[in-house]
Amino acid sequence: MDKGLLAYLLIPLLSAVIIPFAARNRPRLADILANVTLLAGLVNIAWMVLRPSVVADGFADIPGDMLFPLLLVGAIYLVALCVTFFSAWFMEEGQPNRAAYYSLILASVSAMTGVVTTTDFFTLYVFIEVLAVTSFALITTDDSRGGIEGALKYFFLTFPASALIIAGISILLIVLGDLQFETLRIFMASDVPPGPAVFAAALIMLGFLIKAGVVPFHAWTPDAYQGAYAPVSAHLAGIVTKISGVYAIVKLGTLLRFFDGRASALSEMVMFLGLLSIAVGALAALRQKDFKRMLAFSSISQVGYIVLAAGLGTPLAVIGAVFHLFNHATFKTVLFLNSASVEKSAGTTDMEKLGGLEHSMPWTSWTSVIALLSTAGVPPLSGFWSKLLIILALWEAGLRGYAGLALLFSIVTLAYFMVMQRKIFFGRKSQAAESAPEVSAPLLAPAVLMSAVIVALGLLFPYFYTYVKMVAERIIL
Repeated sequence: MDKGLLAYLLIPLLSAVIIPFAARNRPRLADILANVTLLAGLVNIAWMVLRPSVVADGFADIPGDMLFPLLLVGAIYLVALCVTFFSAWFMEEGQPNRAAYYSLILASVSAMTGVVTTTDFFTLYVFIEVLAVTSFALITTDDSRGGIEGALKYFFLTFPASALIIAGISILLIVLGDLQFETLRIFMASDVPPGPAVFAAALIMLGFLIKAGVVPFHAWTPDAYQGAYAPVSAHLAGIVTKISGVYAIVKLGTLLRFFDGRASALSEMVMFLGLLSIAVGALAALRQKDFKRMLAFSSISQVGYIVLAAGLGTPLAVIGAVFHLFNHATFKTVLFLNSASVEKSAGTTDMEKLGGLEHSMPWTSWTSVIALLSTAGVPPLSGFWSKLLIILALWEAGLRGYAGLALLFSIVTLAYFMVMQRKIFFGRKSQAAESAPEVSAPLLAPAVLMSAVIVALGLLFPYFYTYVKMVAERIIL
Protein backbone atom coordinates (compact mmCIF):
# COMPACT_ATOMS: atom_id res chain seq x y z
CA MET A 1 0.00 0.00 0.00
CA ASP A 2 1.32 3.43 -0.96
CA LYS A 3 1.49 5.29 2.37
CA GLY A 4 1.39 8.65 0.60
CA LEU A 5 -2.16 7.88 -0.53
CA LEU A 6 -3.34 6.12 2.62
CA ALA A 7 -5.35 9.15 3.81
CA TYR A 8 -7.59 8.91 0.70
CA LEU A 9 -8.55 5.42 1.84
CA LEU A 10 -8.93 6.04 5.58
CA ILE A 11 -10.80 9.36 5.64
CA PRO A 12 -13.84 8.23 3.58
CA LEU A 13 -13.88 5.01 5.61
CA LEU A 14 -13.95 7.04 8.82
CA SER A 15 -16.77 9.20 7.45
CA ALA A 16 -18.68 6.07 6.45
CA VAL A 17 -18.53 4.89 10.08
CA ILE A 18 -19.46 8.29 11.54
CA ILE A 19 -22.43 9.11 9.27
CA PRO A 20 -24.98 6.60 10.67
CA PHE A 21 -24.41 7.93 14.20
CA ALA A 22 -24.10 11.64 13.39
CA ALA A 23 -27.12 11.66 11.07
CA ARG A 24 -29.42 9.53 13.22
CA ASN A 25 -31.66 12.49 14.14
CA ARG A 26 -30.60 14.84 11.33
CA PRO A 27 -30.77 12.93 8.01
CA ARG A 28 -29.52 15.87 5.94
CA LEU A 29 -26.26 15.81 7.87
CA ALA A 30 -25.42 12.60 5.98
CA ASP A 31 -25.53 14.56 2.69
CA ILE A 32 -23.23 17.24 4.06
CA LEU A 33 -20.66 14.88 5.59
CA ALA A 34 -20.43 12.72 2.44
CA ASN A 35 -20.06 15.67 0.07
CA VAL A 36 -17.57 17.55 2.26
CA THR A 37 -15.41 14.42 2.63
CA LEU A 38 -15.24 13.84 -1.12
CA LEU A 39 -14.83 17.51 -2.04
CA ALA A 40 -11.96 17.93 0.43
CA GLY A 41 -10.21 14.85 -0.98
CA LEU A 42 -10.69 15.99 -4.58
CA VAL A 43 -9.36 19.50 -3.87
CA ASN A 44 -6.36 17.99 -2.11
CA ILE A 45 -5.58 15.71 -5.06
CA ALA A 46 -5.95 18.59 -7.53
CA TRP A 47 -3.59 20.75 -5.47
CA MET A 48 -1.06 17.92 -5.15
CA VAL A 49 -0.95 17.30 -8.91
CA LEU A 50 -1.79 20.65 -10.52
CA ARG A 51 -0.23 23.30 -8.30
CA PRO A 52 1.99 25.65 -10.36
CA SER A 53 5.32 24.49 -8.92
CA VAL A 54 4.61 20.84 -9.77
CA VAL A 55 3.44 21.64 -13.32
CA ALA A 56 6.47 23.91 -13.90
CA ASP A 57 8.85 21.09 -12.91
CA GLY A 58 7.17 18.66 -15.28
CA PHE A 59 5.66 16.63 -12.40
CA ALA A 60 9.16 15.58 -11.38
CA ASP A 61 8.26 16.05 -7.69
CA ILE A 62 5.69 13.24 -7.89
CA PRO A 63 7.24 9.77 -7.51
CA GLY A 64 6.84 7.65 -10.62
CA ASP A 65 4.76 4.95 -8.96
CA MET A 66 2.25 7.52 -7.67
CA LEU A 67 1.25 9.10 -10.99
CA PHE A 68 -1.16 6.40 -12.19
CA PRO A 69 -2.78 5.84 -8.75
CA LEU A 70 -3.21 9.60 -8.26
CA LEU A 71 -4.95 9.92 -11.61
CA LEU A 72 -7.35 7.12 -10.77
CA VAL A 73 -7.97 8.26 -7.18
CA GLY A 74 -8.85 11.65 -8.66
CA ALA A 75 -11.34 9.97 -11.02
CA ILE A 76 -12.83 7.97 -8.12
CA TYR A 77 -13.36 11.06 -5.99
CA LEU A 78 -14.70 13.13 -8.91
CA VAL A 79 -17.34 10.57 -9.92
CA ALA A 80 -18.33 9.83 -6.30
CA LEU A 81 -18.69 13.55 -5.54
CA CYS A 82 -20.95 14.03 -8.56
CA VAL A 83 -23.07 11.04 -7.47
CA THR A 84 -23.39 12.09 -3.82
CA PHE A 85 -24.16 15.73 -4.71
CA PHE A 86 -26.77 14.57 -7.23
CA SER A 87 -28.22 12.10 -4.71
CA ALA A 88 -28.62 14.79 -2.04
CA TRP A 89 -31.23 16.49 -4.25
CA PHE A 90 -32.56 13.38 -6.01
CA MET A 91 -33.57 11.47 -2.88
CA GLU A 92 -37.03 11.89 -1.46
CA GLU A 93 -37.35 13.57 1.92
CA GLY A 94 -37.58 11.07 4.74
CA GLN A 95 -36.00 8.20 2.79
CA PRO A 96 -35.25 5.70 5.57
CA ASN A 97 -31.86 4.38 4.42
CA ARG A 98 -30.28 7.75 3.58
CA ALA A 99 -27.36 7.46 6.01
CA ALA A 100 -26.65 3.85 5.02
CA TYR A 101 -26.62 4.87 1.35
CA TYR A 102 -23.92 7.50 1.85
CA SER A 103 -21.93 5.18 4.08
CA LEU A 104 -21.92 2.57 1.32
CA ILE A 105 -20.82 5.14 -1.28
CA LEU A 106 -17.92 6.24 0.94
CA ALA A 107 -16.99 2.64 1.78
CA SER A 108 -16.86 1.89 -1.95
CA VAL A 109 -14.62 4.95 -2.47
CA SER A 110 -12.33 3.65 0.25
CA ALA A 111 -12.24 0.17 -1.33
CA MET A 112 -11.56 1.55 -4.82
CA THR A 113 -8.72 3.69 -3.46
CA GLY A 114 -7.32 0.55 -1.88
CA VAL A 115 -7.54 -1.28 -5.21
CA VAL A 116 -5.54 1.34 -7.14
CA THR A 117 -2.92 1.97 -4.43
CA THR A 118 -2.09 -1.56 -3.31
CA THR A 119 1.14 -3.22 -4.42
CA ASP A 120 0.29 -6.92 -3.99
CA PHE A 121 -2.30 -9.34 -5.32
CA PHE A 122 -3.80 -10.51 -2.02
CA THR A 123 -4.60 -7.00 -0.80
CA LEU A 124 -5.97 -6.24 -4.26
CA TYR A 125 -8.31 -9.23 -3.94
CA VAL A 126 -9.49 -8.16 -0.47
CA PHE A 127 -10.39 -4.65 -1.63
CA ILE A 128 -12.08 -6.01 -4.77
CA GLU A 129 -14.33 -8.19 -2.61
CA VAL A 130 -15.16 -5.31 -0.25
CA LEU A 131 -16.11 -3.30 -3.33
CA ALA A 132 -18.29 -6.17 -4.57
CA VAL A 133 -20.21 -6.30 -1.26
CA THR A 134 -20.81 -2.54 -1.19
CA SER A 135 -21.90 -2.60 -4.85
CA PHE A 136 -24.35 -5.43 -4.15
CA ALA A 137 -25.90 -3.41 -1.32
CA LEU A 138 -26.00 -0.18 -3.36
CA ILE A 139 -27.86 -1.81 -6.26
CA THR A 140 -30.73 -2.63 -3.86
CA THR A 141 -30.90 0.88 -2.36
CA ASP A 142 -34.50 1.57 -3.36
CA ASP A 143 -35.73 -2.00 -2.64
CA SER A 144 -37.38 -2.26 -6.05
CA ARG A 145 -37.87 -5.60 -7.77
CA GLY A 146 -35.51 -4.56 -10.57
CA GLY A 147 -32.85 -3.56 -8.07
CA ILE A 148 -33.03 -6.82 -6.15
CA GLU A 149 -32.99 -8.86 -9.38
CA GLY A 150 -30.00 -6.89 -10.68
CA ALA A 151 -28.15 -7.31 -7.38
CA LEU A 152 -28.71 -11.09 -7.34
CA LYS A 153 -27.46 -11.42 -10.92
CA TYR A 154 -24.46 -9.27 -10.04
CA PHE A 155 -23.66 -11.50 -7.06
CA PHE A 156 -24.16 -14.91 -8.65
CA LEU A 157 -22.56 -14.11 -12.01
CA THR A 158 -19.49 -12.45 -10.50
CA PHE A 159 -19.02 -15.05 -7.76
CA PRO A 160 -17.12 -17.42 -10.12
CA ALA A 161 -14.77 -14.50 -10.84
CA SER A 162 -13.75 -14.35 -7.19
CA ALA A 163 -13.04 -18.09 -7.19
CA LEU A 164 -10.86 -17.79 -10.30
CA ILE A 165 -8.91 -14.85 -8.85
CA ILE A 166 -8.17 -16.59 -5.54
CA ALA A 167 -7.15 -19.79 -7.38
CA GLY A 168 -4.77 -17.81 -9.59
CA ILE A 169 -3.33 -15.98 -6.60
CA SER A 170 -2.71 -19.31 -4.83
CA ILE A 171 -0.79 -20.71 -7.82
CA LEU A 172 1.14 -17.46 -8.17
CA LEU A 173 2.21 -17.66 -4.52
CA ILE A 174 3.54 -21.19 -5.09
CA VAL A 175 5.42 -20.18 -8.26
CA LEU A 176 6.87 -16.84 -7.11
CA GLY A 177 7.06 -17.20 -3.34
CA ASP A 178 5.26 -13.90 -2.70
CA LEU A 179 2.44 -11.82 -4.19
CA GLN A 180 4.10 -8.44 -4.75
CA PHE A 181 3.43 -6.86 -8.15
CA GLU A 182 7.11 -6.09 -8.53
CA THR A 183 8.03 -9.77 -8.07
CA LEU A 184 5.88 -10.75 -11.05
CA ARG A 185 7.30 -7.87 -13.13
CA ILE A 186 10.90 -8.98 -12.39
CA PHE A 187 10.05 -12.65 -13.04
CA MET A 188 8.53 -11.82 -16.45
CA ALA A 189 11.62 -9.78 -17.36
CA SER A 190 13.92 -12.72 -16.55
CA ASP A 191 14.89 -15.68 -18.75
CA VAL A 192 12.96 -18.21 -16.63
CA PRO A 193 10.17 -20.00 -18.59
CA PRO A 194 7.02 -18.11 -17.58
CA GLY A 195 4.50 -20.95 -18.13
CA PRO A 196 3.15 -21.56 -14.58
CA ALA A 197 3.14 -17.82 -13.75
CA VAL A 198 1.28 -17.02 -16.96
CA PHE A 199 -1.28 -19.76 -16.22
CA ALA A 200 -1.89 -18.30 -12.76
CA ALA A 201 -2.12 -14.81 -14.25
CA ALA A 202 -4.58 -16.09 -16.87
CA LEU A 203 -6.93 -17.29 -14.10
CA ILE A 204 -6.67 -13.92 -12.37
CA MET A 205 -7.19 -12.10 -15.68
CA LEU A 206 -10.28 -14.19 -16.45
CA GLY A 207 -11.75 -13.30 -13.07
CA PHE A 208 -11.26 -9.60 -13.70
CA LEU A 209 -12.69 -9.87 -17.22
CA ILE A 210 -15.88 -11.24 -15.65
CA LYS A 211 -15.96 -8.44 -13.06
CA ALA A 212 -15.45 -5.86 -15.80
CA GLY A 213 -18.49 -7.17 -17.69
CA VAL A 214 -16.47 -8.04 -20.80
CA VAL A 215 -18.25 -10.13 -23.46
CA PRO A 216 -19.11 -13.04 -23.12
CA PHE A 217 -19.25 -12.45 -19.34
CA HIS A 218 -21.53 -9.41 -19.59
CA ALA A 219 -24.94 -10.94 -18.78
CA TRP A 220 -25.17 -9.26 -15.35
CA THR A 221 -24.25 -5.76 -16.52
CA PRO A 222 -27.43 -4.48 -18.27
CA ASP A 223 -29.74 -5.82 -15.56
CA ALA A 224 -27.62 -4.41 -12.73
CA TYR A 225 -27.33 -0.97 -14.35
CA GLN A 226 -31.00 -0.83 -15.35
CA GLY A 227 -32.36 -2.15 -12.06
CA ALA A 228 -30.13 -0.14 -9.72
CA TYR A 229 -31.23 3.05 -8.00
CA ALA A 230 -30.70 5.78 -10.63
CA PRO A 231 -27.64 7.57 -9.11
CA VAL A 232 -26.12 4.18 -8.25
CA SER A 233 -26.17 3.29 -11.97
CA ALA A 234 -23.93 6.30 -12.58
CA HIS A 235 -21.61 5.23 -9.76
CA LEU A 236 -21.38 1.64 -11.04
CA ALA A 237 -20.96 2.48 -14.72
CA GLY A 238 -18.84 5.57 -14.19
CA ILE A 239 -16.18 4.15 -11.92
CA VAL A 240 -16.94 0.96 -9.91
CA THR A 241 -16.73 -1.62 -12.72
CA LYS A 242 -13.75 0.24 -14.18
CA ILE A 243 -11.81 -0.10 -10.93
CA SER A 244 -13.07 -3.56 -9.90
CA GLY A 245 -12.23 -5.08 -13.29
CA VAL A 246 -10.72 -2.88 -15.98
CA TYR A 247 -7.97 -1.31 -13.84
CA ALA A 248 -6.70 -4.74 -12.80
CA ILE A 249 -6.65 -5.90 -16.44
CA VAL A 250 -4.51 -2.91 -17.44
CA LYS A 251 -2.24 -3.41 -14.43
CA LEU A 252 -1.82 -7.13 -15.04
CA GLY A 253 -1.08 -6.54 -18.71
CA THR A 254 1.81 -4.22 -17.81
CA LEU A 255 3.18 -6.67 -15.21
CA LEU A 256 3.08 -9.53 -17.73
CA ARG A 257 4.93 -7.36 -20.28
CA PHE A 258 2.40 -7.94 -23.06
CA PHE A 259 4.33 -5.41 -25.14
CA ASP A 260 7.35 -7.68 -25.55
CA GLY A 261 5.49 -10.94 -26.21
CA ARG A 262 6.24 -12.77 -22.94
CA ALA A 263 2.61 -13.92 -22.68
CA SER A 264 1.52 -13.67 -26.30
CA ALA A 265 -1.38 -16.17 -26.15
CA LEU A 266 -2.95 -14.42 -23.15
CA SER A 267 -2.38 -11.04 -24.79
CA GLU A 268 -4.14 -12.16 -27.96
CA MET A 269 -7.07 -13.57 -25.97
CA VAL A 270 -7.52 -10.30 -24.06
CA MET A 271 -7.38 -8.30 -27.31
CA PHE A 272 -9.94 -10.56 -28.98
CA LEU A 273 -12.36 -10.27 -26.02
CA GLY A 274 -11.86 -6.51 -26.06
CA LEU A 275 -12.81 -6.30 -29.75
CA LEU A 276 -15.72 -8.70 -29.20
CA SER A 277 -17.02 -6.44 -26.42
CA ILE A 278 -16.75 -3.38 -28.67
CA ALA A 279 -18.80 -5.09 -31.38
CA VAL A 280 -21.43 -6.86 -29.25
CA GLY A 281 -21.96 -3.86 -26.96
CA ALA A 282 -22.39 -1.45 -29.90
CA LEU A 283 -24.73 -3.72 -31.89
CA ALA A 284 -26.82 -4.55 -28.82
CA ALA A 285 -27.11 -0.84 -27.94
CA LEU A 286 -28.67 -0.21 -31.37
CA ARG A 287 -31.59 -2.50 -30.46
CA GLN A 288 -32.45 -1.09 -27.02
CA LYS A 289 -35.61 0.83 -26.19
CA ASP A 290 -34.73 1.77 -22.61
CA PHE A 291 -32.36 4.70 -22.01
CA LYS A 292 -30.44 3.08 -19.13
CA ARG A 293 -30.20 -0.29 -20.87
CA MET A 294 -28.76 1.35 -23.98
CA LEU A 295 -26.18 3.11 -21.81
CA ALA A 296 -25.33 -0.22 -20.17
CA PHE A 297 -24.53 -1.88 -23.51
CA SER A 298 -22.66 1.24 -24.59
CA SER A 299 -20.57 0.92 -21.43
CA ILE A 300 -19.72 -2.68 -22.36
CA SER A 301 -18.57 -1.46 -25.78
CA GLN A 302 -16.40 1.34 -24.36
CA VAL A 303 -14.82 -1.01 -21.82
CA GLY A 304 -13.88 -3.12 -24.84
CA TYR A 305 -11.64 -0.31 -26.14
CA ILE A 306 -9.74 -0.19 -22.84
CA VAL A 307 -9.38 -3.99 -22.70
CA LEU A 308 -8.24 -4.10 -26.34
CA ALA A 309 -5.51 -1.55 -25.60
CA ALA A 310 -4.54 -3.33 -22.37
CA GLY A 311 -4.14 -6.58 -24.31
CA LEU A 312 -1.75 -4.88 -26.75
CA GLY A 313 0.25 -3.40 -23.88
CA THR A 314 2.59 -1.07 -25.79
CA PRO A 315 3.33 2.31 -24.16
CA LEU A 316 1.06 4.12 -26.63
CA ALA A 317 -1.72 1.58 -26.04
CA VAL A 318 -1.42 1.96 -22.27
CA ILE A 319 -1.62 5.76 -22.63
CA GLY A 320 -4.84 5.27 -24.61
CA ALA A 321 -6.23 2.75 -22.11
CA VAL A 322 -5.51 4.95 -19.07
CA PHE A 323 -6.91 8.06 -20.72
CA HIS A 324 -10.01 6.25 -22.04
CA LEU A 325 -10.63 4.81 -18.58
CA PHE A 326 -10.64 8.36 -17.18
CA ASN A 327 -12.76 9.63 -20.08
CA HIS A 328 -15.23 6.79 -19.61
CA ALA A 329 -15.69 7.91 -16.02
CA THR A 330 -16.61 11.42 -17.21
CA PHE A 331 -18.94 10.80 -20.12
CA LYS A 332 -20.76 7.80 -18.63
CA THR A 333 -21.37 9.70 -15.39
CA VAL A 334 -22.99 12.51 -17.40
CA LEU A 335 -25.20 10.14 -19.39
CA PHE A 336 -26.35 8.05 -16.43
CA LEU A 337 -27.04 11.11 -14.27
CA ASN A 338 -29.02 12.57 -17.16
CA SER A 339 -31.00 9.35 -17.45
CA ALA A 340 -31.83 9.76 -13.75
CA SER A 341 -32.94 13.35 -14.41
CA VAL A 342 -35.15 12.21 -17.29
CA GLU A 343 -36.63 9.47 -15.11
CA LYS A 344 -37.34 11.96 -12.32
CA SER A 345 -38.88 14.57 -14.63
CA ALA A 346 -40.73 12.44 -17.20
CA GLY A 347 -41.37 9.38 -15.02
CA THR A 348 -39.89 6.88 -17.47
CA THR A 349 -36.70 5.89 -19.32
CA ASP A 350 -38.60 4.12 -22.11
CA MET A 351 -37.37 5.91 -25.23
CA GLU A 352 -40.57 5.02 -27.12
CA LYS A 353 -42.54 7.19 -24.67
CA LEU A 354 -40.14 10.13 -24.75
CA GLY A 355 -39.41 12.78 -27.35
CA GLY A 356 -39.06 16.53 -27.64
CA LEU A 357 -37.51 16.93 -24.20
CA GLU A 358 -34.96 19.37 -25.60
CA HIS A 359 -37.47 22.20 -25.30
CA SER A 360 -38.32 21.59 -21.65
CA MET A 361 -34.95 20.10 -20.54
CA PRO A 362 -32.32 22.00 -22.61
CA TRP A 363 -29.44 21.64 -20.11
CA THR A 364 -29.99 17.90 -19.79
CA SER A 365 -30.21 17.62 -23.58
CA TRP A 366 -27.03 19.49 -24.44
CA THR A 367 -24.86 17.96 -21.72
CA SER A 368 -25.98 14.61 -23.17
CA VAL A 369 -24.87 15.77 -26.63
CA ILE A 370 -21.39 16.64 -25.30
CA ALA A 371 -21.09 13.26 -23.51
CA LEU A 372 -22.33 11.20 -26.44
CA LEU A 373 -20.04 12.96 -28.93
CA SER A 374 -17.10 12.32 -26.61
CA THR A 375 -18.11 8.66 -26.27
CA ALA A 376 -18.22 8.33 -30.05
CA GLY A 377 -14.77 9.92 -30.38
CA VAL A 378 -15.76 13.15 -32.12
CA PRO A 379 -13.03 15.86 -32.04
CA PRO A 380 -12.06 17.96 -30.21
CA LEU A 381 -13.65 16.31 -27.14
CA SER A 382 -11.63 14.13 -24.76
CA GLY A 383 -12.96 10.80 -26.05
CA PHE A 384 -11.53 11.56 -29.49
CA TRP A 385 -7.95 11.64 -28.19
CA SER A 386 -8.12 8.42 -26.19
CA LYS A 387 -9.72 6.49 -29.06
CA LEU A 388 -7.21 7.99 -31.51
CA LEU A 389 -4.32 6.82 -29.32
CA ILE A 390 -5.75 3.29 -29.11
CA ILE A 391 -6.32 3.08 -32.89
CA LEU A 392 -2.83 4.49 -33.62
CA ALA A 393 -1.28 1.97 -31.20
CA LEU A 394 -3.02 -0.88 -33.03
CA TRP A 395 -1.92 0.51 -36.41
CA GLU A 396 1.71 0.90 -35.28
CA ALA A 397 1.70 -2.70 -34.02
CA GLY A 398 0.65 -3.89 -37.48
CA LEU A 399 -2.87 -4.84 -36.35
CA ARG A 400 -4.64 -3.01 -39.18
CA GLY A 401 -7.78 -5.17 -38.95
CA TYR A 402 -8.21 -4.40 -35.24
CA ALA A 403 -7.62 -0.69 -35.90
CA GLY A 404 -10.17 -0.61 -38.73
CA LEU A 405 -12.85 -2.39 -36.70
CA ALA A 406 -12.24 -0.16 -33.68
CA LEU A 407 -12.80 2.87 -35.94
CA LEU A 408 -15.87 1.32 -37.57
CA PHE A 409 -17.60 0.62 -34.26
CA SER A 410 -16.82 4.13 -33.09
CA ILE A 411 -19.02 5.25 -36.00
CA VAL A 412 -21.68 2.74 -34.87
CA THR A 413 -21.46 4.33 -31.42
CA LEU A 414 -22.23 7.71 -32.92
CA ALA A 415 -25.16 6.18 -34.83
CA TYR A 416 -26.93 4.64 -31.83
CA PHE A 417 -26.35 7.70 -29.69
CA MET A 418 -27.84 9.95 -32.35
CA VAL A 419 -30.86 7.63 -32.44
CA MET A 420 -31.07 7.92 -28.64
CA GLN A 421 -30.80 11.72 -28.76
CA ARG A 422 -33.49 11.96 -31.44
CA LYS A 423 -35.90 9.66 -29.60
CA ILE A 424 -35.50 11.33 -26.20
CA PHE A 425 -34.68 14.98 -26.75
CA PHE A 426 -35.28 15.94 -30.39
CA GLY A 427 -38.28 15.40 -32.61
CA ARG A 428 -41.96 15.85 -31.84
CA LYS A 429 -43.00 16.47 -28.24
CA SER A 430 -44.41 13.39 -26.56
CA GLN A 431 -47.07 13.34 -23.88
CA ALA A 432 -44.36 12.75 -21.26
CA ALA A 433 -42.44 15.82 -22.49
CA GLU A 434 -45.48 18.07 -22.07
CA SER A 435 -45.29 17.68 -18.29
CA ALA A 436 -41.53 17.20 -17.88
CA PRO A 437 -39.80 20.37 -16.66
CA GLU A 438 -36.03 20.81 -16.44
CA VAL A 439 -34.64 19.45 -13.19
CA SER A 440 -33.32 21.82 -10.55
CA ALA A 441 -29.89 23.48 -10.78
CA PRO A 442 -28.31 21.23 -8.10
CA LEU A 443 -29.28 18.14 -10.14
CA LEU A 444 -27.81 19.71 -13.28
CA ALA A 445 -24.58 20.84 -11.62
CA PRO A 446 -22.71 17.47 -11.70
CA ALA A 447 -23.53 16.89 -15.39
CA VAL A 448 -22.48 20.44 -16.27
CA LEU A 449 -19.22 20.03 -14.30
CA MET A 450 -18.39 16.74 -16.01
CA SER A 451 -19.26 18.19 -19.42
CA ALA A 452 -16.85 21.06 -18.74
CA VAL A 453 -14.16 18.50 -17.83
CA ILE A 454 -14.82 16.63 -21.11
CA VAL A 455 -14.45 19.81 -23.17
CA ALA A 456 -11.41 21.05 -21.20
CA LEU A 457 -9.57 17.72 -21.45
CA GLY A 458 -10.24 17.60 -25.18
CA LEU A 459 -9.02 21.13 -25.85
CA LEU A 460 -6.00 20.92 -23.54
CA PHE A 461 -4.91 17.34 -24.30
CA PRO A 462 -2.05 18.37 -26.64
CA TYR A 463 -0.59 20.40 -23.76
CA PHE A 464 -0.64 17.65 -21.14
CA TYR A 465 0.11 14.73 -23.48
CA THR A 466 3.68 14.70 -22.12
CA TYR A 467 2.28 14.08 -18.62
CA VAL A 468 0.03 11.24 -19.79
CA LYS A 469 2.96 9.71 -21.69
CA MET A 470 5.06 9.93 -18.53
CA VAL A 471 2.34 8.07 -16.61
CA ALA A 472 2.32 5.23 -19.12
CA GLU A 473 6.10 4.94 -19.32
CA ARG A 474 6.41 4.81 -15.52
CA ILE A 475 3.77 2.08 -15.38
CA ILE A 476 5.57 -0.14 -17.89
CA LEU A 477 9.27 0.45 -17.26
